[in-house]
Amino acid sequence: MTPFGTASNGCRVDALKLSAHGLDATVLTLGAILQSLRLDGVPYSLTVGSNHLSDYEGAMKYHGSIVGPVANRISNATATINKKTHHFDTNFICKHTLHGGQAGTHTRIWHATHHEPNRLDLTLDLFDGDGGFPGNRNITARFDIIAGPILRLSITTKTDAPSIANLTNHSYWNLDGTDHMRHHSLRIKAAMYLPIDNESVVTGVIAPVKGTLYDFSAQTPLTLGKKPLDNTFCLSDQRRPLTEVLCLKGRSGISMNLATTEAGTHIFDSRPTYDSIAIEAQGWPDAPNKRSFPSIRISPNAPITQVTQWRFTR
Repeated sequence: MTPFGTASNGCRVDALKLSAHGLDATVLTLGAILQSLRLDGVPYSLTVGSNHLSDYEGAMKYHGSIVGPVANRISNATATINKKTHHFDTNFICKHTLHGGQAGTHTRIWHATHHEPNRLDLTLDLFDGDGGFPGNRNITARFDIIAGPILRLSITTKTDAPSIANLTNHSYWNLDGTDHMRHHSLRIKAAMYLPIDNESVVTGVIAPVKGTLYDFSAQTPLTLGKKPLDNTFCLSDQRRPLTEVLCLKGRSGISMNLATTEAGTHIFDSRPTYDSIAIEAQGWPDAPNKRSFPSIRISPNAPITQVTQWRFTR
């Protein structure tokens, strides 16, 4: 554990390193941020990060962090949980909730409870009513490096009352170490995607990708700027066993294959710079307000574990 800096609230932020199987990861206690990920023989990080804490409290507040307790947008910052309407922080265009609100999990100091060369456990407690969400919740983020090389993240959320949970890692990726994604290609095993309205909230429509600019069913060159990418791709209609769903390739010859238990993966194109893309394995956005979407409910008898892993090849 190495001191990384002091947050604006006076709290110490530490960096913790993992190294195994030719993969090196650095994770911060602020936001459980994946600050750096390096593959042996590659002279740059595959994920976009910063060595300055002030960046993570500013423009890079979501880079590499675990966002939650509910990732993406909740329309009108309200949801009905266990027959009661709850109101959340309106931190997106003063109307909707984004990534758990202004004080979501990306802003919190997580606590290291287990650390060895190939494994790190970080925990966070969220109290009943925090951000408007019900239930006293305990969240554990476990990072493992396993043979592959693979980085695996398992996020377990427990609660003492009915609530909702949908957390995800919000890393931005560039496999070439350049300032643009123009030489990357992407494949997603999804036949459907979720269109958004002019406020970037899902409409509730589940639309086919075939015949659209959102069809990545085959390995497809990224033409960023031709179409906006801020959409969730539908991988399944419920959480399922760990399944490989996505492949990102760079001109460098490095490939990243993503597997997840989650029903969707959200892709954001990092406009206007297009220097990287965010890939967020998660449940479908605004699920509490869209009855046809897979549920993100949790209860004392039904905690959830969300698993995502990244496998790298050269």
